[in-house]
Amino acid sequence: MTSARHGAGAGPAATRPATAIRSACAAAALLLLVGCAGTTERAAPGRTPQRPVPTTAAQQANDVLMRAIGLVGTPYRYGGNTPHGGFDCSGLVGFVFRDAAGLALPRTTAEIARMATRRLDRDDLRAGDLVLFGHDGRVDHIGIYVGDQRFVHAPSTGGTVRLDPLDAPYWRPRFAGGRRLLP
Repeated sequence: MTSARHGAGAGPAATRPATAIRSACAAAALLLLVGCAGTTERAAPGRTPQRPVPTTAAQQANDVLMRAIGLVGTPYRYGGNTPHGGFDCSGLVGFVFRDAAGLALPRTTAEIARMATRRLDRDDLRAGDLVLFGHDGRVDHIGIYVGDQRFVHAPSTGGTVRLDPLDAPYWRPRFAGGRRLLP
């Protein structure tokens, strides 16, 4: 199956071209952001300028967004919680927040929805917030809000992690609120 997907002569470096492209794009974007955050101060002669370690809520949210967007295209897998094994929706959210913000979340969407966190309406969402979906009072799907009324999520079997609009016909009526984990 691998040879059919990658063609003859594909070496180990070509086994996951989409992952490599996503990783390269995420790294380039991160380097651009880090470069833009630099200062123009000059160090005293003989001293190396030190850049402070970013710990602001905005930086944490940015780290979460960069990690989540970098995973777009990763295959969906029920119960999955790693980039190499694939993700289901709560596995994606748990991985991103653990990896980018150092936060350990419960494993299931329902458990995350029950956490004692700030509840948000659609108009109160900001980048890095969780978005919950469901029907009949039950929450059964979760994603990460990225701004501009869009969110990253792992939607279904046979699909991949993707970016979707909150106002899409399927998601709009199922929106069950947001949760803020970052300060």
